[in-house]
Amino acid sequence: MQPLPSKSAPVSICADPVADLNELIEKISPDKVFLLTDEHTQRLCRPLLEGVKGITKEQSITIAAGDHHKDTEALASVWQLLSDQGASRHSLLINLGGGMPCDLGGFAAATYKRGIPFINLPTTLLAMVDASVGGKTGINFNGFKNEIGAFRIADMVLIHTPFLKTLDRENLLSGYAEMIKHALIDRPQTLEKLLGIDPAAISVNLLADLVADSVMVKDRYVEADPLEQGIRKALNLGHTIGHAFESLAMKKGRPVLHGYAVAWGIIPEIRLAVSKMKLPKLLADKTSKYISDLYEDHGFSITDFDELFSLMQHDKKNRGDRINFTLLTQVGEPAIDINCTKDEIKAAIFG
Repeated sequence: MQPLPSKSAPVSICADPVADLNELIEKISPDKVFLLTDEHTQRLCRPLLEGVKGITKEQSITIAAGDHHKDTEALASVWQLLSDQGASRHSLLINLGGGMPCDLGGFAAATYKRGIPFINLPTTLLAMVDASVGGKTGINFNGFKNEIGAFRIADMVLIHTPFLKTLDRENLLSGYAEMIKHALIDRPQTLEKLLGIDPAAISVNLLADLVADSVMVKDRYVEADPLEQGIRKALNLGHTIGHAFESLAMKKGRPVLHGYAVAWGIIPEIRLAVSKMKLPKLLADKTSKYISDLYEDHGFSITDFDELFSLMQHDKKNRGDRINFTLLTQVGEPAIDINCTKDEIKAAIFG
């Protein structure tokens, strides 16, 4: 393991997941070890963990893939298997997968017997730079993204970048959207580095080399504000509108990858920053064009706006009837809790 200088949570770059997991299991000394995967990671990634001590067929949990399955039914099935197999407060849950298994598995571990140890082993770029780190766990509820959850830091996050070889381009780009978001709230040099990458040159090897830097951007915000009472809300750039896109797409029966929704959300939120926070328009246009060239149009029409707005009203950053945004004044200078009107939001999305 190669520990990152993370202050908010233990995160390590992992060359040999079997050896590193066995070392951690020996250190944690659980009475039982459970492995959570979804259908995709069970097929593509689970074979790489042969040799991990204590994982039996009976103590392996597989849930349906896709964020639309991140619900109470899947959560209850995890609790049920833990209970049926005699998991105690001293048992260990390993979450192997993308953002969905890490979110749901973390919440299952945080709540089962009021909390058991868990390790996140993210397999997607999105999970490596975002979902597996920072301590947010949860599930979707009543059509709203991450409506139910808890803050609970993983006992360890092991990042094994060769897992990225299992991803298609769409899933790579989904994670890359969060990396762009991190760059926007980090430094101009970080953003310029990403915007300078030819979209055609985006590859597993290129992005694997950028994972650690992106994780450390998130770490700085989480360390400063672990429970999201203040500046950690900067990490929600693109998410107020993005989550609405994602939730509505799910309701319409055409679910989209989280990172695509975030990318779609960044563009109108940058427009809001230009009009309300004086973000330089040249910078906003350059960033928006780069994102537009990478991600297809969101496909929603102005007739969808009222429903999108209703979904935004359930955003967890809101206070009362105010819809609060994270907006940029400059790259690396986020402003939180910025209230925007319905008309301003509509104009930002649909012009």
